[in-house]
Amino acid sequence: MSIASSSAERTGQRAAPLAAIFGCTGPALTAWEGEFFRDADPLGFILFDYNLADPAGIRRLTAELRDAVGDERAPILIDQEGGRVARLGPPDWPAFPSAARLAGGPVEATRATSRAIGEMLAGLGIDVNCAPVGDVHAPGLTHEVIGERAFSSDPEVVAAHARAYAEGLRDAGVMPVVKHLPGHGRAVGDSHETLPETDADEPSVAAFAALADLPVGMTAHVLYRDWDARLPATLSPAVIGEIVRGRIGFDGLLLTDDLSMRALDGPLGQRARRALDAGCDIVLHCNGDRAEMTAVARAAGAMTAAAMQRWQRARDWVAAS
Repeated sequence: MSIASSSAERTGQRAAPLAAIFGCTGPALTAWEGEFFRDADPLGFILFDYNLADPAGIRRLTAELRDAVGDERAPILIDQEGGRVARLGPPDWPAFPSAARLAGGPVEATRATSRAIGEMLAGLGIDVNCAPVGDVHAPGLTHEVIGERAFSSDPEVVAAHARAYAEGLRDAGVMPVVKHLPGHGRAVGDSHETLPETDADEPSVAAFAALADLPVGMTAHVLYRDWDARLPATLSPAVIGEIVRGRIGFDGLLLTDDLSMRALDGPLGQRARRALDAGCDIVLHCNGDRAEMTAVARAAGAMTAAAMQRWQRARDWVAAS
């Protein structure tokens, strides 16, 4: 099911879901997960390799997740960029090219590729893709965790192909999530394992500014010494307020990257609360850990009115295709 909808279909939208997106532990919900999701009422869900069986099984899981929160339009996310970041791949699904390879061709080919990805996802009940990557590759600096996931070292090329990628997803009724604001290209380190640090990532700022009208974005767990020498972007009111919302001008729905990544420290509930207080709209927790999800749910609270407005604008953006 696509999240694109007409205004007449909005009457079933939940008033204010939990400001969180959660993962689950397998290809079907456990009894505890079903009960937890019903009680917590998160905005939506994210899928990983271990959730993905055959197509019929994926469709059953996506329906089960939506049923748990009583919302047939609850968003279900995945990371299906192409290249090495692809939760669905051979032999059951096509292998799509990486961003760097796509940038070697015309933007029309990038749009066609992402439309094909979107059609594949929509057929499985997945309606949000955590892509495109808007980070600008910095030769000699960019960590391999980004690598070929970046379209180019030229901000204009990145912006052109990232926009084409986002529009291709929209053609298929799938919502894009541009990442990692305000830029992971110059960060030396893998935020899954440690907190990367860098100076101001001005090339990525330029690329993201050209993409500021896209509907949903994801933060970088990166410390930018020039902007906030103490806190990573996800937890920094200065970076989110002055750089992401200010200089870049992004006013879409802002998700955190996964809270359980090792770039962040402190208890999971504290991470969630600090991210929301810093200006993120939604916290993302992926691994399905029972204790961690419980802590995040207790800390997060309902989506704010501003977050709900941004989420509706995102739905409208997809519906306008």
